[in-house]
Amino acid sequence: MGSRTRTLVLLFPGQGAQHVRMAAGLYGHDPVFSATVDDVLERFGDADRLRSDWLSERPSVHIDDVRLAQPLLFTIGYALGRMLLSQGVRPAALLGHSVGELVAATLAEVFSLGDAVTLMRDRVDRLQATPPGGMLTVSAAEHELAPVLARHPDVAVGAVNAPRQIALAALDGPLRAVEEELRAAGFTARRVAATTAFHSPVLAPLFTDPQPLSGFSLGSPRIPLWSAFTTEPVRSPDPGLWSDQPAAPVLFWPTLDKLLGSGRYLLADVGPGQGLATLARRHPEVQAGHSAVTALLPARPGAPEDERASVHRCLQVLRAEGLAPETTLSEVAPSTRGVL
Repeated sequence: MGSRTRTLVLLFPGQGAQHVRMAAGLYGHDPVFSATVDDVLERFGDADRLRSDWLSERPSVHIDDVRLAQPLLFTIGYALGRMLLSQGVRPAALLGHSVGELVAATLAEVFSLGDAVTLMRDRVDRLQATPPGGMLTVSAAEHELAPVLARHPDVAVGAVNAPRQIALAALDGPLRAVEEELRAAGFTARRVAATTAFHSPVLAPLFTDPQPLSGFSLGSPRIPLWSAFTTEPVRSPDPGLWSDQPAAPVLFWPTLDKLLGSGRYLLADVGPGQGLATLARRHPEVQAGHSAVTALLPARPGAPEDERASVHRCLQVLRAEGLAPETTLSEVAPSTRGVL
């Protein structure tokens, strides 16, 4: 069956994908991306500092710190999504990982942009009050980790990213202890670029208060939206889904599995690092050629022109699949902020 039977799914990454100057090579080259970044940063407040830290090789706040990583991941993900939509790209579905799910929900108009930024600011305020923590990816199946986790009750499964890629979450002390035990047992383990115990019960007490969600007007998705917390499409504007999200585990692989079982798709990783693209390429539906994977940005940090070239290549893939019109970034005049 031909590739034109595929429809497009946009994937939006979360904490761990960030790196210094991510997507900065597009700033000043695409007017929609640039204007959207400026708009979102203004809504966060302290826009000049956030922009300066984003564009700096040495930001004043470490890029993995929740105070910088979370606002920038939301801002960049949303701006990249708006850029693609402005190019005439029409996705059949959206799927996000952690904060990427809030990006997807905002693009789907479940949240207004203003409400989404208000929610992000509230989350960052709450999260930065937690003791130091983190996440650890382990090359193992979940059932293989069960005996170890039984001995470490303060460590939880924070994400199921692939059948043999589990992310554990905890405060620093318990996470360090379980890491040592796992390495001694021969498991491959790697720290996620995070300084907070995302998606663990440690955070649950911080999010028992539903504010500020009670003041929001949530809408039904205008673009089909899959939730990596329920593993199902989002059908209705349920505030409970979003209030519990920071402490709930991310079930990315089970959600991706259900999604790919429903049709043939081109999955596009819309964020830095290609982490979700790497995971998606392991899926049997992709390996069999029924679905395919591309990515908007390079796999590793590089020169600004590398990011622009990567976007062009991704758009060429979308055009070849019949999923984007002929307009490309090279046909768009640089913005008034100049060229980086």
